[in-house]
Amino acid sequence: MIKIGYTAGVFDLFHIGHLNILRNAKNNCDYLIVGITTDELAEKRKGKKPIIPFSERIEIVKNLKFVDMVVPQNTMNKKEIWENLKFNKMFVGDDWKGTPSWNNLEKEFNDINVEIVYFPYTTHTSSTILRDVLSKIK
Repeated sequence: MIKIGYTAGVFDLFHIGHLNILRNAKNNCDYLIVGITTDELAEKRKGKKPIIPFSERIEIVKNLKFVDMVVPQNTMNKKEIWENLKFNKMFVGDDWKGTPSWNNLEKEFNDINVEIVYFPYTTHTSSTILRDVLSKIK
């Protein structure tokens, strides 16, 4: 059976943490689909608009050798995303492991044979850290 993987993110201010999760994801599946969070959803969830526009973030991620397909992420409803893409592995940073929402998602996905794989979160860099540094330089 072909292992179809899915991961998603804003991927704003692309950095080594983003590269690590995508590389690790591709090493754990045959075909990797990456959802890029739209500007609207990112602003709704995080209260701030990404610095890099959606169309450019898609272009950056689409051109990585680890990525087979890029799709817009318009919703946080992972089950709805699965219904459209039918992946059998989902990849996420381990900073989400053990949270109530991901515990529930693990149970829900277990029923449809989707494995959630957690990768180490890159603590020394993040888009938030980069955004803060850039705002101080301005």
